[in-house]
Amino acid sequence: MIKQRQNLLRKNVISEVTNKRQLSNNSLILGSIIATFIAITPYLFYLYKGIPETQVWDTFLFTYDSKSWGDANFAMWVLTNKAIPFSFLLIWFLTCRHWWYHALLVPMAMYIYQIVGIFNDNIGAIDEFELFHLIPVMAIVIPSIYLIRAKMFNKMNDADKSLQDLEDEFRISPKGFWAKFKQYF
Repeated sequence: MIKQRQNLLRKNVISEVTNKRQLSNNSLILGSIIATFIAITPYLFYLYKGIPETQVWDTFLFTYDSKSWGDANFAMWVLTNKAIPFSFLLIWFLTCRHWWYHALLVPMAMYIYQIVGIFNDNIGAIDEFELFHLIPVMAIVIPSIYLIRAKMFNKMNDADKSLQDLEDEFRISPKGFWAKFKQYF
């Protein structure tokens, strides 16, 4: 009976170690993918140079008509100028462990609005009215951040916790990438 318990305990310890290694390996793989993406973004930015300076860009996958942009090369240059910073903000948002990470939603919403505006036929309206469209996002995010901050400082005044302890208490730590992604939507 004692040997069975010892064997069961040994198996549990081995499975816990295996699970920790698997989580560590998954974290290492995801971190490597993110680091590689960040490292190659200068090359991604210059992908627009491979696009012809014609109004209609034909590929085997699709046909893009740049319409009022003049040429497809310029339109894709504008797109990369919006998409690369948005991707950095998205990575920062998904990997940030601080209590204020929701503030990143405001510039992310701005970049999304600008990217959608690139495909609008009216070239004169791009980057013009995004502040008005960001007001609903800011109306939700800014008070939420203020309430979290106020709650943290109320707890800090009531207890002998450090700011780091309070940040750890407010931190939401899902188990995997998809769980963290689903947490925001």
